[in-house]
Amino acid sequence: MEKHSMLYPSAYFTFFILSISWTACAPEAVTGAKVQYHHLNGHHHHQNAPNSPKLFVFGDSYADTGNSPKSTAISWKKPYGVSFPGKPSGRFSDGRVLTDYIASFLGTTSPVPFNEWLGLGEKSALENGLNFAQGGTGVFTTLANGPNMTTQINVFQQLVQEEEVYSPENMSSSVALVSVAGNDYAAYFGKSGTNEDSPAFTKSIMSQLVLDLQRIHGLGVRKVGVTAMHPLGCLPITTASMSHKNCSENGNSLAKFHNQMLQENIENLNSEAGAPVFVILDLYSAFMSALNLQNNHPGNSTFEDQLSPCCVGTERGYTCGSVKGLGIEKYIVCEDLKQFFWDDIHPSQQGWEAVYSALKPSLQSLLN
Repeated sequence: MEKHSMLYPSAYFTFFILSISWTACAPEAVTGAKVQYHHLNGHHHHQNAPNSPKLFVFGDSYADTGNSPKSTAISWKKPYGVSFPGKPSGRFSDGRVLTDYIASFLGTTSPVPFNEWLGLGEKSALENGLNFAQGGTGVFTTLANGPNMTTQINVFQQLVQEEEVYSPENMSSSVALVSVAGNDYAAYFGKSGTNEDSPAFTKSIMSQLVLDLQRIHGLGVRKVGVTAMHPLGCLPITTASMSHKNCSENGNSLAKFHNQMLQENIENLNSEAGAPVFVILDLYSAFMSALNLQNNHPGNSTFEDQLSPCCVGTERGYTCGSVKGLGIEKYIVCEDLKQFFWDDIHPSQQGWEAVYSALKPSLQSLLN
């Protein structure tokens, strides 16, 4: 089962499909992996709406729709996926996640997960774009030991430049979603990082993230949406020590500083580009709005027990999706699935829908 770190779940990642595999690497490294595909009859895909953009997704579990390994990731275990599609699909929620809502806004279908496409090997499956995001990963290599942003972009670069899977015409209306950095902080504190030194770590994240965003745009992606850090201090894994009554001021202060730095860097990138290529998707404000939080205290909300998870382990050491022995479930699920958080870290489908509603004004910038 996937182990939990301070803030985000970690997952061990290995692919043995076709002739390509992820290679976790330093930011400056470039993978030499090769992609091959072949046509498989009988596999059908939804068609894009006319002139809808292709969506390319990079990052972590807030955007992952099936890249985490089935053998170890909790996202492939019941009751994940109970709301959509009715069974575990690799999404870290009871249903749809951020990627699904962004794709819907753009008028397209959620792009196929890279791992799934390797199993299909069929070029037509790429018509909506491609999702490289995987739970537990970050800008740098994290506790999950999965494909960091550099590795994800390396594979994307190979598909564009070497395999020529996507033509310049394909890329002219493309959009990227980047959801990243929460796991970097989990790894930082998990390795005895301190609050005092965290600003310097944030700056190192920003330095690499800027390079990552420039690479994505340089490969032909027209618009790049990057998520602001959500309120880390309001995650159930953090609020548990306060009986899920209040958010942690320290956790939210860290997120605010991250977002301040992100804002400055995005402004600089857009100034250099001479156009608003890079768009911040403000998850912090969207979460706070959906939860109706003021001064780290929950107010009236359509969500019950705003800071509590819907799905929890029944005993210490167990989490959502845990089973014991011959399939004995060691978790419970809230009755109506109307809580904002699904588990200790991830929003529920209804939670993501509320976030999406709050994000709609900024999402319009991805289409302009």
